[in-house]
This record gives sequence, structure tokens and C-alpha cells, in this order.
Amino acid sequence: MRVLVVGGAGYIGAHVCKTLAARGDEPIVFDNLSSGHEDAVRWGPLVRGDVRSQTDLAHAFTTHKPDAVMHFAANIEVGEGELAPLQFWDNNVGGVVALLLAMRTANCDKLVFSSTCATYGQPGTLPLTEAEPQDPINVYGRTKLTVERMLADVSRAEGLRYAALRYFNAAGASPDGEIGERHDPETHLIPNALKAAAGIGGPMRLFGDDYETRDGTCLRDFIHVMDLAQAHLAALDRLFTHPGGLACNVGTGQGITVREVLEAVERVTGNPVPHDIHPRRAGDPPELYADISMARELLGFKPQYADIETIVDHAWQFHRKAWGLAESPLQD
Repeated sequence: MRVLVVGGAGYIGAHVCKTLAARGDEPIVFDNLSSGHEDAVRWGPLVRGDVRSQTDLAHAFTTHKPDAVMHFAANIEVGEGELAPLQFWDNNVGGVVALLLAMRTANCDKLVFSSTCATYGQPGTLPLTEAEPQDPINVYGRTKLTVERMLADVSRAEGLRYAALRYFNAAGASPDGEIGERHDPETHLIPNALKAAAGIGGPMRLFGDDYETRDGTCLRDFIHVMDLAQAHLAALDRLFTHPGGLACNVGTGQGITVREVLEAVERVTGNPVPHDIHPRRAGDPPELYADISMARELLGFKPQYADIETIVDHAWQFHRKAWGLAESPLQD
């Protein structure tokens, strides 16, 4: 099938494109390259355009006639959203409104949407199930929850078939080292820990070591980006056999602390991870990990790379090559 991958030049979108192509589908990347990378578009055509532009979207749908759409074109940095909320609402919500209008015009009724566990806010119970109240505590989470509700409304009124996947912490890289995580600035834990271990940019910042967790640091659910890509394909396939909408968690079902991630980085690289302790960040819950029973039942989802050392190793192989480093840069 042909799949329009909106934001397909970004981290998760590119891995989804690679996975689609591997099974014989054609990903058509639609991206304005504001944060994506043109060299990550390798498995199908690139349509340069803005998701908020009806003209750009109409061109993509008319030219390529996709059978379905996947959406990854969102602003994601939580702190940035607090400082520039209108930018987030414009892109994260306004962009989906424009996309849905273009899909309706093109008679394309299948959408896989990248949502987030941030729609839950501060969790009341763990592991997090889909029954947990959604009460986001930041602009990013509120924009994603608004889109989820909009999708449900459009599905009821117009028959849209959709799946909203609530990600936990995407991490890692393709096992062959071909593509991986590249954000500027980089705010995610594993690439920053790898940078510190490689002696790039000085010590990393560790936010809070006094949480009520097993080692004092935050505990999170890290899901390999290729497992996340497989969940998207399973959700896409389900849209062709099931009407209506679906919203479910995608994680591993297990929590890993920040210190445990750093220990995994040290084992993989053979180098220490220099780090400085900083105060807790506002709004960071001590623990956050998923119950993935719904994804297992409805999508047949089962993570293949669930252990943190494998996730870190795949990320290291990509970054080591991207940074032009030897296997262990700090060792003789």
C-alpha cells in the first residue's frame, strides 16, 4: 500500500518508513524539514510541505493517492511548549485539522496518530492503563489529548478510522545502524548519556536524585524505536479490518531508572558517564511505565528489543558512526 508519512523525515517517522518499505509498502514522506533530516528519506519520495497548508497537502494527496496516513509532525519539547504555547497549538492541533480536511477531500479515511503518555499527566496508579484519567500537566500533553478527542469526534460523525498510539520513551536506533536519533538540541537521556561517555560536550545533566524510587532517580518505560515502528504497522493493518477508533499505550511494560540507563551506557561503551546532579524538573513524575495489555490483545504487539542494554547498544552503534568515533573513544 501507499502510506503518506507526515513528519517522515524525523526520528520515529524515518524508522516507520524503513519498516514499511521492508515489508513491501511505499512510504511517501511529507515533511517541511524544520526538524527532520532529508538524508533520512531513503525508502520513497519526499514531498516538501507544511502540514498546515491545504495547498501542500492537496498536492501530496493528488500526486501520490495514499491509501492511509501516519502523522508524526508535532512539536514535542515540553519546555518549549510552556514558553511558546501558540506555536504548539498551531502545529500540533491546527496541523491535524488541516490534515483531516485534506484526507476528507481525498476520500482517505485511515490515520495512525502519534500520541503520548503525557496525556495522562501525573499517574494515579501504575502500571498505566488506558483507563487512567487523562489530565495532562503541560501544553504538549494538552495538544495531543485535544487531537485524540477530535479524532473521536470525526470518527463518530464521518467514519474516520484511526489509531492513537500513546508512546512512552522511544529510544534506540535501527539495529543495522542506518538511522537513529538526531535532535537539535538533543534533550533525550540516552543520546546525551552516550555523548558524555564519548567525551563530547562535557558531563550530562541528571535532574533529581532524591525521588522515592529504587535508586532516587526517575523511572521510565523505554521502548525501542523499531518496536514502536512495528506497533504502527500493526495499527495500520487493523484499520483496514476494523471501523472506528482505537487509543492504546505502546511501551514495554517495565520501568528503568535513569541511573540504570547510565549503567547500561557504561557497560556498552566501556566508559564512565560523567554527570552533574541538578534539581528536579517541574512536572516530572517519579515513575511512569505502561500496561501494554491492550496493545498485546488488539495489535498482537510484543516488544522484540525490550532490554535496556540492547536499546543502548543499537543507539551507540548509530551514534558512534555518526560522530566518527572508534569503538571505545576514551580507552587506549
